Amino acid sequence: MVDTSRAVMALAAAALLYAAAGVCLLRLCIQWLRRRSASSPAPPPEEERAAKPPSRLVRIGRWTERAVLVIAAIGILCMAYGRLVEPFWPQVERVRIETGKLPAGARPVRLVLIADTHSDPAPRLEPRLPEIIAPLAPDAIVFAGDALNEIEGLPHFKACMRRLSRLAPTFAVLGNWDVWWFEGTDFFGGTGVRELDGEAARVVAGESEVWIVGAAVENEPALLPALEKVPRGRFTVLVHHYPETVDMMAGWSADLLLAGDTHGGQVRLPLVGPLVRISRYGRYRDIGLHRVGKTWLYINRGVGMEGGRAPRVRFRCRPEITLIEIAPGEGRR
Repeated sequence: MVDTSRAVMALAAAALLYAAAGVCLLRLCIQWLRRRSASSPAPPPEEERAAKPPSRLVRIGRWTERAVLVIAAIGILCMAYGRLVEPFWPQVERVRIETGKLPAGARPVRLVLIADTHSDPAPRLEPRLPEIIAPLAPDAIVFAGDALNEIEGLPHFKACMRRLSRLAPTFAVLGNWDVWWFEGTDFFGGTGVRELDGEAARVVAGESEVWIVGAAVENEPALLPALEKVPRGRFTVLVHHYPETVDMMAGWSADLLLAGDTHGGQVRLPLVGPLVRISRYGRYRDIGLHRVGKTWLYINRGVGMEGGRAPRVRFRCRPEITLIEIAPGEGRR
């Protein structure tokens, strides 16, 4: 389910605002032209020289007109910011999860999660991602799907993946864009990235180990058999593009689900939240860390932006790189 009702209402409100702003500007222009074309008036009679103060209604109209123009100007600045600034201003989010499945006193296992690069013909953050991730010293890097908007973006995506795999073991799953629009594309060949599609991979970090299991969109039935390959009692990370996968995990052995897909809404307005809400199945969740039964769910806001005819903008929803520390503690065994 894709709920665009908030986006429609926001667009309607913006259309009304800018229509009103256009009327105000037209009125001001007409007044200015009239003053320029008018001849110099004769001096008023003595009794009319003292100008009459404008009525309350006129004063309210003037202030309303100014407010409309100011809000419209702020809106233009926000649109410029959402187009030119925020998509290129990534943010590192840090999350710590404690579990009794790691040896007491062992150092945390550090996972970096990225998702939704949606690479276009012109690169955006792809060249910078390895530089941002390197200082985080990950034990493993996970990509949660949706690599491309257009096939011309593939070289930028693969160059990024190649550099990431040199930093740490890197694992990836395919998202809906990858499966629906780019079937048969070699996303990871020659990059050193291991694609997970019904597989389980072991990651060792010092005295600790975690297992990473993943599958592509539309291959969800492969998840449970892959989970059954993980030795009992090991901390298990499930990677799938859709956050709602957590709602079908009753009785599964995964401790943590890493997902993307929502882009955090991509545009989040104050008091309104995300303009577009996407729920493939199950309950809608859009961003951050959630506890669902015995499983932790983390939803990454993504690095890129929706493709097709959607505007390439982000507002109050910066591109995200997530550092997840899995640490020994009192969590579920």
